[in-house]
Amino acid sequence: MANIQWFPGHMAKARNQVQEKLKQVDLVLEIVDARVPEASRNPMMNQIVGQKPRIMVLNKKDLADPNKTAQWLAYYRAQGDEAIAIDAQHAKRLNQIPQLARQMMAAKIEKQKSRGIRNPSLRAMCIGIPNVGKSTVLNRLVKKNIAVVGNRPGVTKNQQWLKADDTLMLLDTPGILWPKFEDELVGEKLALTGAIADTVFQEDGVGLFGLTFFQRAYPAALKRAYHLNDEEMALTPADLMVVLSQKMGFGETFNRAAERLIFDARQGKLGAFTLEVPGDFDGHAE
Repeated sequence: MANIQWFPGHMAKARNQVQEKLKQVDLVLEIVDARVPEASRNPMMNQIVGQKPRIMVLNKKDLADPNKTAQWLAYYRAQGDEAIAIDAQHAKRLNQIPQLARQMMAAKIEKQKSRGIRNPSLRAMCIGIPNVGKSTVLNRLVKKNIAVVGNRPGVTKNQQWLKADDTLMLLDTPGILWPKFEDELVGEKLALTGAIADTVFQEDGVGLFGLTFFQRAYPAALKRAYHLNDEEMALTPADLMVVLSQKMGFGETFNRAAERLIFDARQGKLGAFTLEVPGDFDGHAE
């Protein structure tokens, strides 16, 4: 198994910035990856956000298992937050975020109107760990490429206010991550989905984790993607990786097969998948 620990210095600064700016906003949009909704949260997020109204935005829903996404939406709503699943890359359901924000803050808007404010507005902070698609969400909401988008974690550096519409202003914040992965499994999930830079983990360990998961949770998709027979599917994950390596033309080069499986999972060759369900966690994000 890979031992993943990654905490660039700028992330500590980002966490402090979030806490400073929180006083300026009415609500928080917390962006997570729908394939790993809880693993892709900073475990200190509830502590940082406190009682501030929050919308849990499950991004990349097109890549996630829809049945498990429904479970996560119900879970977050039961926790007292609003929740919505979106596909920011293809701009699906994004217009519902401002609508949801206005519904949540209806009392505040009415209060502003009663004080004579003609065009009351809301301020929301957009927050999330690197590579959950936060910048893409922002760009789609403001209909401009203002927030910097990059395929490497931590590309967002500065904070800026962005106008989504006449009633909603968004604050862009740098991606933040926790100081260390208390649970090795969390690191492997994030590595498999691409939330962590490829330079900080071992492909063979993460690839084997991914193969073990698909063999257990989505066997039909795995079998179909790599043309496996029942006998091959019954092998241990390590032995099956050797078979995959040979099928892919890599011979005994185990790590190249692992790298290919990671790539295929991220590209959707193994179908939509979700690596966790609400019952898997025992307070990781508290």
